[in-house]
Amino acid sequence: MTVELRPGESQESLLKRFRKDVMKSGVLSTYRRKRWYVSKSEERRKRRAKAIRKARRKQAKEHARTTRRQ
Repeated sequence: MTVELRPGESQESLLKRFRKDVMKSGVLSTYRRKRWYVSKSEERRKRRAKAIRKARRKQAKEHARTTRRQ
């Protein structure tokens, strides 16, 4: 990841722009995820649990939306 210094740009804004680009590209999250080995079964289990939590949140949100209308 590289960021060029723009004319008249301060070091702080350059660093801020760099951090924003790094977060957008997902480099840090990939690094953190790959820091330790996670077996395929463990990864599947985590993905499934995350999907279940997401579905429950969506269902609760939908339920709250429909009960508010009545």
